[in-house]
Amino acid sequence: MTGVPASTAGGTGRAPAPGGKLGAAAVNQASLWNIANILTMIRLVLVPGFVMLLLADGGYDPAMRAWAWAAFAVAMITDIFDGHLARTYNLVTDFGKIADPIADKAIMGAALICLSLLGDLPWWVTAVILFRELGITLMRFWVIRHGVIPASRGGKLKTLAQGTATGMYVLALTGPLATLRFWVMALAVVLTVVTGLDYVRQAIVLRRQGLAAQRAAGGPAS
Repeated sequence: MTGVPASTAGGTGRAPAPGGKLGAAAVNQASLWNIANILTMIRLVLVPGFVMLLLADGGYDPAMRAWAWAAFAVAMITDIFDGHLARTYNLVTDFGKIADPIADKAIMGAALICLSLLGDLPWWVTAVILFRELGITLMRFWVIRHGVIPASRGGKLKTLAQGTATGMYVLALTGPLATLRFWVMALAVVLTVVTGLDYVRQAIVLRRQGLAAQRAAGGPAS
């Protein structure tokens, strides 16, 4: 949003009245509190509660781990809906662009680190997933001036596999289900690496195209 239109301020080139500035500020502030951003904030708030539930009683209480899974599931569901709502109803804001990926990585990172601390998940799995997720997030910010890297079908499948596998590890599963979660996590790791390499390729191409467009327009390339 760019503020109050010239016709509202008088349309004669004069400085807008103080009330006009306050009105623009109020509109910009209101745009922050949309449903998509609220869902993102809920996801951020869920992170410490999820950690406390998962680590309660040393992480060996099946009931507390079930509650932790419920918190994790809510976070994953809000991750699906906030992005969809933002795109569908044009609720994209600068706050959302920054907070949404942070919230995504916070809940997933907290889950993986806690599971590794409890000895349920090898540290190398946590390291591979977090390195990829943090690296791609930083890369998105690196090329954001040139454009946005869209979520690919493989990336969405990776997110589904990661969320499903991690959720299964949060639950105190035994027997065949414990074996199944191993293979779901293996699939998630493979998709994490493959889609990560694809995002790197897309980021390089996007940045090259952006720099070429700047040079063609006579602007500074950086």
